[in-house]
Amino acid sequence: MPDSRTNLNPEPEHNSPYLTGVLLRYSTFGAAILLFLAGLLLINWALILIGGLAIGLGIYDLLQSKHSILSNYPIAGHIRYVLEDFRPEIRQYLLEDDKEQVPFSRQQRALVYQRAKNVSDTNAFGTLDNLYAHGKEWFLQSTVSEPLKNKDFRIIVGGERCRQPHDMSVFNISAMSFGSLSANAIMALNQGAKMGGFTHDSGEGAISPYHRKFGGDLIWELGTGYFGCRDDNGNFDPQSFAEKAVDPQVKMIEIKLSQGAKPGKGGVLPAEKITAEIAETRQVPMGQDCVSPASHSTFNTPRELVTFLQQLRDLSEGKPVGFKLCIGQPWQFMAIVKAMIEADNYPDFIVIDGAEGGTGAAPVEFMDSVGMPLIDGFLLVHNTLVGAGIRDKIKLGVSGKIVSGFDIARLLALGADWCNSARGFMFAVGCIQSRSCHTNTCPTGVATQDPFRQKALDVPSKAERVASYHKNTLKSLAGIVGAVGLQHPSQLQPYHIARRLDDGQIKLLSKFFYFTDTGALLDHNARSEVFNQMWVMADPSTFLANNDALIAYNKDSRDIGKETSAPTEKTVAEVDVHIDGGKMIGNVNNTVRDFIPPTV
Repeated sequence: MPDSRTNLNPEPEHNSPYLTGVLLRYSTFGAAILLFLAGLLLINWALILIGGLAIGLGIYDLLQSKHSILSNYPIAGHIRYVLEDFRPEIRQYLLEDDKEQVPFSRQQRALVYQRAKNVSDTNAFGTLDNLYAHGKEWFLQSTVSEPLKNKDFRIIVGGERCRQPHDMSVFNISAMSFGSLSANAIMALNQGAKMGGFTHDSGEGAISPYHRKFGGDLIWELGTGYFGCRDDNGNFDPQSFAEKAVDPQVKMIEIKLSQGAKPGKGGVLPAEKITAEIAETRQVPMGQDCVSPASHSTFNTPRELVTFLQQLRDLSEGKPVGFKLCIGQPWQFMAIVKAMIEADNYPDFIVIDGAEGGTGAAPVEFMDSVGMPLIDGFLLVHNTLVGAGIRDKIKLGVSGKIVSGFDIARLLALGADWCNSARGFMFAVGCIQSRSCHTNTCPTGVATQDPFRQKALDVPSKAERVASYHKNTLKSLAGIVGAVGLQHPSQLQPYHIARRLDDGQIKLLSKFFYFTDTGALLDHNARSEVFNQMWVMADPSTFLANNDALIAYNKDSRDIGKETSAPTEKTVAEVDVHIDGGKMIGNVNNTVRDFIPPTV
């Protein structure tokens, strides 16, 4: 590194350091002037034109006041902005390691491309993974393993109150809206789903004509904006919903409570981006911003959510109805579970979206620092349903960075019933991870409304790739299931996977993760005390935490000896209550007790 950058008092290398600096800063501008003069001298119009344009740019840079770099380095400063604009591509194609995930590695993307194109996905010379690294996981194969003939693994979604159960694949297209994706991308995905016999989630932007063109099975997602079934004020319109929900192409209804990449946040589609097609599809007016609120207006309590679920089931003539969420405050989900049990009415399915999930646009803080990751969120939902004794009544789907057969097998082994993938199928239709989804300049026509850009996406050939990716990924899943000695991925268990710990030891996932006992929460007998405490905090009449119930529970004799904080002279009545969105008092592991005076 130059001494001038490390020494606080560097000695000048020249007698006139300021003059030297000025010459270097304006050298490119000077070169442009010389080029222009050379053109005049040689009567070369090409040099005159190039030099003249460069001089004009340099003069503009000197006169403008918004960019200090351009003022100090006219013309040359633009090189920095060009390199900055192309930095993701330079990194991806020239510098990125095969295993570096940003957010998907080159190896992961190559795997999807190969399977989508029906070319060999085998590699030679051994694994690129460090098999002794902390966190490495692997399936334990059986000595009686055998190839499976059936590779089209399916499940039935629909509970006791469902009159039209849906037979669906264990691997499906996750929610992506028309508007976020182009019309051609939506058509390719839906035609591929039709060809491969799997299901396509519409995303919260409603069901567009492009979802309907090829007749692939649909999950209709209802977000906070109720697009496609809203009145003029943006509220839910039962009649409009019923007219569309009875369509035979719509197989399931999904209420979106939150999204992994931006949980707790709504969205705004600016008026200038709303085309006539988008306005008609979403039932929103032209010339106004399209707002997705942060929360639903149809219900405000867990009990009201359960009632709304049944209303949608009735309006859709008995189709499976469920909801999707990224787990936030755990007692809120437990409150929903209590409301289900109280009403003896259960969703047909729940989809858990991980914080590592994708999005067309979200603030960095929300993508990086809000919401629970998929594994943690899924296990909380799974353990809560098991602990409440109702796991068998509800199917669980998961989504969040799932692209390979191993990704699917791992989550099914932990207890999921099916998996969804969004970016995996985006790769299948041509996405190159340029990360420009929010700019409307997607280079492959996948995530743009630019009619010229999306024309490059050929629907028939991309639909073939979508179907091939699904087929070959299930083939890979079948290979893992057969190697373990089973016949269906639903038979996979946590003890079929081993994980290396940071000290080099090995644990089965059945021992690495916590799994509660059936019905344990109902009598506060879960082996993990924090589950008991959060269950006590859950109130089916509100999404806020019931701290009075928690305090009463912690005074029970079961907590004697579990106190980790020193006793204080504050009594329970004197404890300040802090409302922080969940009305939670401090750390639920640090219980509050009456002060017991020492004996003399």
